[in-house]
Amino acid sequence: VALREPSLGPVFGVKGGAAGGGYAQVVPMEDINLHFTGDFHAIGAANNLLAAMIDNHIFQGNALNIDPRKITWRRCVDMNDRQLRNVVDGLGGRTNGMPREDGYDITVASEIMAVLCLASDIKDLKERLSRIIIGYTYGKVSEQKPVTAGDLHAEGAMTALLKDALKPNLVQTLE
Repeated sequence: VALREPSLGPVFGVKGGAAGGGYAQVVPMEDINLHFTGDFHAIGAANNLLAAMIDNHIFQGNALNIDPRKITWRRCVDMNDRQLRNVVDGLGGRTNGMPREDGYDITVASEIMAVLCLASDIKDLKERLSRIIIGYTYGKVSEQKPVTAGDLHAEGAMTALLKDALKPNLVQTLE
């Protein structure tokens, strides 16, 4: 059986925790529901590091020719905060980035979470992270090319943040 840390959204919402019930309840419930091993922090940090690297690349001259209107990578937060689903960021003048539409996904729904869950080892994790498409280049639709995390050389730093999250966690049920 493979379990990941529950999202804080349902824990503090009407759904309650994610540690099961009856004899199938996983313990210690309070630790599992609130931060557990810190895996979600690592996933969120890796996800948002990539977002920051995208915006920094564009700010520093955009050698990869990324079209800011075609960025598909979203930031994430471990809370179901509807207000952050669609935002405009980069306001405040040139030194604070380029204004563009952006948004946040909940951490458990992020592509980093999916990649982490599918990775078989650290090498596989790094390779999968490098293949993430973050957006597309300028040009007509037929001329646009995908830009990956590997093109930004982000996979090494992201893997470093996720190295401990890849390790298995051990918990038990009441049964």
